[in-house]
Amino acid sequence: MGTAEAHFQEILPSADIVPEEGPRTVSLDVVFTHPMERGPTMDMGQPAQFGVLAKGKKTDLRGALIKKDVNGKTAYGSSYHFTEPGDYVFYIEPAPFWEPAEKKYILHYAKAVVDFGAGDDWDALVGFPIEIQPLSRPYGIWTGNLFRGVVKKNGKPLAFSTVEIEWVNDGSVKAPADPFVTQVVKTDAQGVFAYAMPRAGWWAFNALTDADKPIKGPDGKPARVEIGGTIWVKAVDMK
Repeated sequence: MGTAEAHFQEILPSADIVPEEGPRTVSLDVVFTHPMERGPTMDMGQPAQFGVLAKGKKTDLRGALIKKDVNGKTAYGSSYHFTEPGDYVFYIEPAPFWEPAEKKYILHYAKAVVDFGAGDDWDALVGFPIEIQPLSRPYGIWTGNLFRGVVKKNGKPLAFSTVEIEWVNDGSVKAPADPFVTQVVKTDAQGVFAYAMPRAGWWAFNALTDADKPIKGPDGKPARVEIGGTIWVKAVDMK
């Protein structure tokens, strides 16, 4: 798969910081797509997990998922009302997606952190097989800030692994060539990566590797599974 065909599992909150005064309900858009190219969108199956981690406790939110149509494909939406201060890690384990062109499954675990008057626990781990643990606070970020994270597979740093990065394009940018669509960095020997976000908006950081075990494909034969650990981060312009 070329990076221009990179897939990203979106889990985008309407706000990454909830004000202490004002609306305390955040909506979440859950779409499997190509954000920089604004599509195409892929059908999503029923997620295996959808929830929020706060104060060390997970809450299952699958019952709050609402199926919706995005560009003729199945996606989901939800909302969450905040009552107590804290850092809230919203997460999803989607159903594996069969990519016939590459004869493999794609399974990208994704998360986004929303702060409500706390400023702590923003690096809490959901416990996915592959996951990015932020080393930079993943909210309150100015455009141009350096975002750092460590990629962990089964809880251990993953050295020299690929991290694909895309911006949610609002239609204002056209990439001059394919390599501009998906930015690519690699982790160092300690599993750490860094990237400075050059534009305001939502950015996805997706760490990629192979699953430890295959899944039976449509033809009944064992098929490779690409797993990804995605974290969504929002950059804001200084004004």
